[in-house]
Amino acid sequence: MPRQLSGFTEFNPSKDIPSLRSKVIFVTGGTAGVGKSTIEQLARHQPAHLYFTGRNQSAAEHVVSLAKAAQPSTPITFIQMDLSSLASVKSAVAQFTHDRLDILICNGGIMDVPPAVSVDGFEIHMATNHLGHALLIDKLLPVMLQTVSLPQADVRIVILSSAGFALHPKDGLSWDKLSSAQSGFVESMTRYGQSKLANLVYAAELARRYPQILSVSIHPGFVATNLVHSSSVLAKLYSYGRHWLRGESILSPHEGSLNSLWVAAGAERNNLVNGAYYEPVGVLRKPDGLASSEEFTKRVWTWTNGVLAAFR
Repeated sequence: MPRQLSGFTEFNPSKDIPSLRSKVIFVTGGTAGVGKSTIEQLARHQPAHLYFTGRNQSAAEHVVSLAKAAQPSTPITFIQMDLSSLASVKSAVAQFTHDRLDILICNGGIMDVPPAVSVDGFEIHMATNHLGHALLIDKLLPVMLQTVSLPQADVRIVILSSAGFALHPKDGLSWDKLSSAQSGFVESMTRYGQSKLANLVYAAELARRYPQILSVSIHPGFVATNLVHSSSVLAKLYSYGRHWLRGESILSPHEGSLNSLWVAAGAERNNLVNGAYYEPVGVLRKPDGLASSEEFTKRVWTWTNGVLAAFR
């Protein structure tokens, strides 16, 4: 029986996720941490096909072996993909061969890595956490919209944001610095936050533009993964201190996957709010400020589409 999390009506993915036999699922960042646990749990419910991405081939082989041990009959495919490179994302999508896609979980990401710009010239957190996923969604939308028309279809996009979106700069995004490494001391605390804010509002805008698809953003909780372990001392102090003040427990990767699994496959469609933001597990939150601003959301959408135009 899983440990009960704050504000959570007990959810056990082993018994509370129904059969996924007809569903095709795609998960990014599935080779470690929360993504790995998400893959393992989904595989148990025998989806028609399970795709996952990552950069590490050997780690992926280990995940496949674990998933096969849990449920040998689940077809599973690893696609090597670097979210920070839009060309890599575009190439990876070409390896998706199904004519339906029921669930897309945008799980992969980075946190508090050293200042850098991506190969495409964007701040590395924005490139990896937001732009890579935005292009992936853009390229997969046609097949997801096609899936909507199938009998008993229930098409969902789950984007992992974070309570850390609150770290965003005053203007939401550092608009004049999105093509720089943003290496200042204050910016070291906001690079991650602005990318997670972009994740949150992008899900909301997807829901407005494509209401036939359920699109939500989630906070997985404060999870003890390599993202936290490899962060700077300052970032660790802030993260542990902030979550202690919020009364949040430090979660295992398995516990950190529960919110994704609940929204993607465990919850009934009519119990979810399209475009909403959920904290663990299944707790609907109404973020304030720029996170709920339609004007800001549309500005992020427009800027993102301008970047993606060259890769469509």
